[in-house]
Amino acid sequence: MSRSILLCLGLCAGLLATANANASDPKPEIQRQVGTPQSVGVAHTLRTIPEACARLEGRFTGDKAKPYAFAAVPTSARCQPRARLVDAVGAKASVANGWLLNDVIRVPSANCPSQQAVVRIWRQASKAAAPKLDAQGRARIYLKDGLEAARQGQLPAMPMFAAAMTLEGLACK
Repeated sequence: MSRSILLCLGLCAGLLATANANASDPKPEIQRQVGTPQSVGVAHTLRTIPEACARLEGRFTGDKAKPYAFAAVPTSARCQPRARLVDAVGAKASVANGWLLNDVIRVPSANCPSQQAVVRIWRQASKAAAPKLDAQGRARIYLKDGLEAARQGQLPAMPMFAAAMTLEGLACK
């Protein structure tokens, strides 16, 4: 077979595998297009989660055993997180467990167009109620009240994000 026919078959198989994976996913809260193809060895930011003081970073490695490196990188040493970022597999993130599919990020490989890294980000909102309005009609948290709630163990749960990366499509030779 000619090289162009093989390339076309590889792309079609990759698209079919992606379509099957999409069918089982719930609709994410954030809708986005497929990302720009990335070359081997080039680190790229997938998404920043400011609430968790983290940036998700990826890089195609060119290594057949582990073709994509994925990591959460702190955004700043002075950032105070208002949410936690955890591994989706360890947290068992799924709709059945009360998580919402927040985002699906797809990054194709420039060197192997039939393969793409797919990062799924899940969100579990805290069940904290908004503060009551004060006499001036403003929602405020006073230090004395916050410290008392902390002493009594009545602080609301911190929101959580979970991220998982998979490779989809056919690997190139």
